[in-house]
Amino acid sequence: MSAPPLALGFTDRGRRSRAARYWGVSAALLIGVVALWWACVLIGRTWYSPEEVIRVMMGEHVPGASFSVGRLRLPRAMVGLLAGLAFGMAGTTSQTMLRNQLASPDIIGITSGASTAAVFSILVLGWSGPAVSILSIVAGLATAAAIYALSGSGRTQGARLILIGIGVSSMLFSLIAYLQLRAAIYDVPKAMRWLSGSLNDAAWDQVVILAIAVSACALIMGVIGRDLPLLALGEETAVGLGVTTGRARLALVLTMVALASFATAATGPIAFVSFLAGPLAAGLVGRTHRTLLLPAALMGAIVVLGGDLLGQHAFPTTLPVGVVTGVVGAPYLVLQLLRLNRQGASA
Repeated sequence: MSAPPLALGFTDRGRRSRAARYWGVSAALLIGVVALWWACVLIGRTWYSPEEVIRVMMGEHVPGASFSVGRLRLPRAMVGLLAGLAFGMAGTTSQTMLRNQLASPDIIGITSGASTAAVFSILVLGWSGPAVSILSIVAGLATAAAIYALSGSGRTQGARLILIGIGVSSMLFSLIAYLQLRAAIYDVPKAMRWLSGSLNDAAWDQVVILAIAVSACALIMGVIGRDLPLLALGEETAVGLGVTTGRARLALVLTMVALASFATAATGPIAFVSFLAGPLAAGLVGRTHRTLLLPAALMGAIVVLGGDLLGQHAFPTTLPVGVVTGVVGAPYLVLQLLRLNRQGASA
C-alpha cells in the first residue's frame, strides 16, 4: 500500500515558518545594527545625550559635541556601518556562488590586491587620501580578474579558485613585507595602521564615496542576487532552471569585487568580516530558499561596529577593529578547516 500524498498545508506551513524566521532574524539583526551604531556615536571619553547627537546631526552647533560627534564619531560610525554591509554582501556572494565557506574575498586574495596597492602608494609614491583609495579599488579589480583568469577560462571551480587566490595573496603579502623593509622608518606606521584594518581615519568624504558605492552595488545585487540560491545548486541545475549562468556569475563577481574593494579602500583589510558574516547569518536563518544578502550584510555591520566598539573601550590599549575581528575570526577559520577535514571535503 502506497503512502498517502503529503498534504499541501504542511508544505505551506513550513514555507510560512521559514519566511517568518528569515524576516524575524533580519529584523533582530537590524535592531542590533541600530543599537551598535548609536553606541558607537554616544560612547566615548565624553558622554553626549541622544538629544545632543541629534542636534549635531541637524546641523546645530553644540559646544564640544559638534567636534567630537560631528567630526569624529559620526563619520567613524558611518564608515564602519557601510564597510560592514559591503563586506557582508561580498562574503556571502562569493561563498554561495563557489559553494564553499572558505571562499570569502579576504581569504581568496581579492582584498590583498587592494592592500598591496595602498601600501605601495603610501610608502613609495607618498600619496594619501582619495588617491590611495582609487588605486586600491583599481588594484582590487585587477587582482580579482587575474585570479578569475588563472582559475581556467572562465570556470569558477570553487577549490581551484580558492587555492589560486591563496597563492596570489601570499605573493602579494610578501611584496608588502618587502615594501615595508625598504621604506623609510617614519612612513611604515601609517601603512601598518592601514593594514590592520582601522576606522581611525574615517572622514565624511569617505562616507559619501562609500555610501554611493554600497547603494549602487546593493541595488545591483538586489536584482541579480535572486539567482544566487540557484547557482549554489550547481552549473547544470542552474542552467536547467533557466539561469544564464555565465552572465549571472560575471555580474555577481564584478559587484562582489567592487564591494570588497571599496570597503577595503576606506578601512583597510578588516580581517575575517567577509568570512564570518555569511555563515553566522546562515546559522541563524536556517534552511531557506531566499538569498542571504540582507542578513549577511547586517551581520557584517554588526561584526565591524561591535569589533570597533570593543577595540576602543574594552581593552587597556585602544585596538584597531581589524585586530579584534582577527582574534574572533582566526579560531573560527580553524574550526571550519577541522570540520571540512572530518567530513572528508577538500578545501
